[in-house]
Amino acid sequence: MGKTTGFLEFDRKVEAYAPAEDRVKNYKEFTLPMKEKEIKDQGARCMDCGIPFCHSGCPLGNLIPDFNDAVYRGKWAKAANILHATNNFPEFTGRLCPAPCEEACVLGINEDPVSIENIEKNIVETAFKNGWVVANPPTERTGKTVAVIGSGPAGLAAAQQLNRAGHTVTVFERDEKPGGLLRYGIPDFKMEKHIIDRRLAILEEEGILFECGVHIGVDKKADDLKSQFDAVVLCGGATVRRNLPIKGADLKGVTQAMDFLAQNNRRVDGIKDLGEEILAKNKNVIVIGGGDTGSDCIGTSFRHGAKSVVNFEIMPMATTERPEDQPWPFWPMRLRTSSSHKEGAERFFSISTKEFIGDKNGNLKGLITTEVEWKKVPGQRPVLKEVEGTEKQWDCDLALLALGFTGSEMSVAEQLGLEADTRTNIKATEKDYATNVPGVFVAGDQRRGQSLIVWAISEGRQAAHHVDVFLTGSSNLPLKGEGDLPKI
Repeated sequence: MGKTTGFLEFDRKVEAYAPAEDRVKNYKEFTLPMKEKEIKDQGARCMDCGIPFCHSGCPLGNLIPDFNDAVYRGKWAKAANILHATNNFPEFTGRLCPAPCEEACVLGINEDPVSIENIEKNIVETAFKNGWVVANPPTERTGKTVAVIGSGPAGLAAAQQLNRAGHTVTVFERDEKPGGLLRYGIPDFKMEKHIIDRRLAILEEEGILFECGVHIGVDKKADDLKSQFDAVVLCGGATVRRNLPIKGADLKGVTQAMDFLAQNNRRVDGIKDLGEEILAKNKNVIVIGGGDTGSDCIGTSFRHGAKSVVNFEIMPMATTERPEDQPWPFWPMRLRTSSSHKEGAERFFSISTKEFIGDKNGNLKGLITTEVEWKKVPGQRPVLKEVEGTEKQWDCDLALLALGFTGSEMSVAEQLGLEADTRTNIKATEKDYATNVPGVFVAGDQRRGQSLIVWAISEGRQAAHHVDVFLTGSSNLPLKGEGDLPKI
């Protein structure tokens, strides 16, 4: 695929960033577009490798060599069709996915991998620019109704697929607008929300119904929902945040990352009534947690005008190279430095927070940490040990807890009598995504636990196939790696 000698002729290139001192002044996306010739050259780097391991790296089974080749040859409409055939929302993954496909790229064994994610983003943006992405409502309706709970990527993917099968789909969302964490969690500087809105307009034109501000399990009983629809698909996500149960955790200023990020999304959206505002302006901010959510807090804090931003990670600093015990084509746990980190955050590894310190009014003013090390024990998981004599006190006015999620809220599961595991993930296998209650299915983080956007879309698509089988006895909806979008 691509140009036979392209990987020898062209170096890897991706979109550059606007200077940090400029981009922190607003919440706009800040990548600088590449010239069409440059993007074609990147498509040309795709090797005729025989076995495209990028397919195994991509949970969606995207036909990566095929769309790379189409881009190289300037066949953008064909590339858009190939991409949409396996991915409902490439404009989301092209901005937000960590690109496991690139870690599995054959060229990446000894060279820089093909810039697959960047190519994907440019394909879909070219398609939108040229008006190729249009609504494709079903020609016939089956008379069957489906309720999808949750409008994140898993819920939207399941809804679109089931609607394509001719079922009447209603998506219930507890927030005021659809999108899940895409809208209330992901900062606007990583993905502006008009990107979601233009896709939602297409979904609505295709016939999908949205009911927002309805919290299933609270505002509307889940068992009532089951009696009103022929099938229910739970895509509510893993939304229960992990806490840090140490002294001082109840001080004002110790804040969950998602409260901070979601409020800022609403602020950027122009919403005035935000309740008690959480602002980093002129504060010493410490972000506890080294993942993507922590990175998002860093970038948002800089845009607020924080005095300083520090990032803690309890794990040791990873290497920039692939670890020996994580061979290609598996996903490696290597050091990743985000655009937000590059805006000026100071990072500390192998550090644990022991106590939050407050003033007499209950406001956070500092915290105490200790260095830690991970002791390897043969046949067991590594054991965390504090390093004696390493306690340190830090000035801190705002501590953002970006510690991940422990599972899903249980109100829906309890009302429907669903089985869940110890992490409160609802039990269902990839065989059919069906729960122990007939007619109730689950997909995305609510089934597999906290994961990636690309996995959410994949699970939504797979679950839709099995819901369709449940409703009609068979299904033409695709499974992983199969295409289903009409030709552009």
